[in-house]
Amino acid sequence: MNTKTPLPEGRARARRLQLNLPVVSLATYVGLALLWLLDLWNWSAWHAPAAAAGTDSELDRLGLVPLCSGLVAALILLLPARWIRLEVRAWLTALLSLALTVFAVTTHLLPEEWSFLELACMLILLVRVCRTTTPPAVVVALVVTLGAAVIVLPYRWWGDPLWPGNFAMFLTLAAAGAVALGCYLRSLDARRARAVVAVREGERMELARDLHDFIAHHVTGIVVQADAARAVLPIAPDQIDPILENIRKAGMETLDSMRRLVRVLREEENRTLRPGELVPQLAKMVSDFSSGGEQDASLHLGTAARATKLAPEVETSVQRVVQEALTNVRRHAPGATVAVRVDAEDDRLRVEVRNSAPRERSAVPAGGRGGFGIVGLRERVEAVEGTLETGSTADGGWRVTAVFPVLSTAVEGSPA
Repeated sequence: MNTKTPLPEGRARARRLQLNLPVVSLATYVGLALLWLLDLWNWSAWHAPAAAAGTDSELDRLGLVPLCSGLVAALILLLPARWIRLEVRAWLTALLSLALTVFAVTTHLLPEEWSFLELACMLILLVRVCRTTTPPAVVVALVVTLGAAVIVLPYRWWGDPLWPGNFAMFLTLAAAGAVALGCYLRSLDARRARAVVAVREGERMELARDLHDFIAHHVTGIVVQADAARAVLPIAPDQIDPILENIRKAGMETLDSMRRLVRVLREEENRTLRPGELVPQLAKMVSDFSSGGEQDASLHLGTAARATKLAPEVETSVQRVVQEALTNVRRHAPGATVAVRVDAEDDRLRVEVRNSAPRERSAVPAGGRGGFGIVGLRERVEAVEGTLETGSTADGGWRVTAVFPVLSTAVEGSPA
C-alpha cells in the first residue's frame, strides 16, 4: 500500500510559497506582446491612413517613436541578467522615458501619444526593484525615478490641458500598486528563505539524532564486549583477540560517527568548517565576501603559513576568526576594503583581518558586536592556547589579530 508521509511544517510552508516561475514568465511575455500589438493598432489607426494616402505630415512620420520607445523598454527589460544588472536597466529605462517626455512637452515635435508597452515595462521594473534590490538608498532613488517616469507619461499629450492630469492620477495608483506588489513579493521571498532554513535545520537535527542513536548503539556494544572479555579471560584466553578486534572496529566506527555528528551540529549558514582544508576555505571565504561587488577583500598567505601543520581544532578556529571578522566588516563597515593576512613565525601562526574606514560611519564600531561576538571569539581562541587582539587602526578602520600555536613546520624546500 502506497502511503504518503506528511511533510514537516517548514518544508510544507516552503513548498506553498513557491511560485510557478515558467507560467509567470510566459504570461509576462504574452502580455507584453499584446501591449505592443495594441501600440501597433493605435499607430495604424492614427497614422497609417495618412501614410498610405501620401498626405502624412512630420507628426505622422514621428508616430513610430512610441512604437520604438516601447520596443526599447521591452528589450532592456528582457535582456539576460548576466548582461546588465537590474539597477542599471531600471535607471536606463526611467531616464530614457523621462527624457522622451520632456522632449515631447518642450518641443511639441512628437505626436500626442505614449506607449502602453513602455508603461508596462516600467511597472514591471518597479515590481522587480522593490522585490530584489537590497541597498535602501538605491531602492528609494529607483522607485522615485521610475514612479515619476510612469506618472508623467500622459503629459506627452501636450495639446490637451485636462486629460494628462486625470491619467496621471490613475498612473499614480498603478505605480503605488506596483510598489506594493514588489514589497509583498519581497516578504514572500523572505518567508521562503526562512522556511528553507527551518527545513535544513530540521534535517540536520534529525540526522544528528540518528547519529546519536548509532553512537549509543556502538558504545553499548563496546561495553558488552569488554565485559565479555573480562569473563572469558580466565577460561579461554585465546578468545580475547577476536573480542578486542571487535572492540577496536566498533570504536573506529564510533569515532567516525562522532566526527559526522560534530560536523552536522557545527554547520552554520550552510558552511561547515573542515579541518585539513585551511587554504581553500580561507580563499573561498574571501572570494564569497568580494563576490557581491560592494566590498573588496584580498588574501595573503605567507609561504611559511602554507607549510605549517595545525591541530584540527586550531584550523577551525582560524577559519572562525576570519569568518567572524568578515561578517562584522560587512555588517558594520559598508564599503570598506579588507585585507586578510596569514603568516607563520617562531612556531606561531598569526592571522590578521584589517579593514579600512567605512564609507558611511556606523554607530557600532566595525568588528564590535557580531553574531558570534568578540568575547565568545576570544574564548574560543584562548581555548586552543591562542591569543586574540582587536582595536582601531590609524586610518579609522578596525583590526582583528589572532595568534595560534603550530604543531610543526615543514622544512624549507620539502614538498609539504
